[in-house]
Amino acid sequence: MGRIMAIDFGMKRTGIAATDEMRLIASGLTTVLTKDLMSYLEDYFNNEKVDELVVGEPTNANGTASPIERNIAFFIEDFQKKFPSISVKRENERYTSKMAFQTMIDGGLKRKKRRDKATVDQISATLILQSYIH
Repeated sequence: MGRIMAIDFGMKRTGIAATDEMRLIASGLTTVLTKDLMSYLEDYFNNEKVDELVVGEPTNANGTASPIERNIAFFIEDFQKKFPSISVKRENERYTSKMAFQTMIDGGLKRKKRRDKATVDQISATLILQSYIH
């Protein structure tokens, strides 16, 4: 059984998380520049078996699609062409950035580290994945 990977897709950066091989624990992997995302995924898939990709689904407070959804749809289309054996699922990501920031505060991270948007993106991807697997 392969891992499940989740991404918090952004225009500049994308946070990435993955489960363990038993699919029980979600852990943050990294944050990559979105322009480098496909090459990162290709390298990762060459070393680890991944069966599913969970892509965060951002919505506005009124439930409508976020403006970035169009870019996510293009990414998913490209992803499915390049990696047809990996299924793509969607998971609501509303408020994950706020929850990630609160997680950093609760974890005792210093203010300077909490300003690091890459850390927020990685934690957000982990929260998306935790929501999906539980």
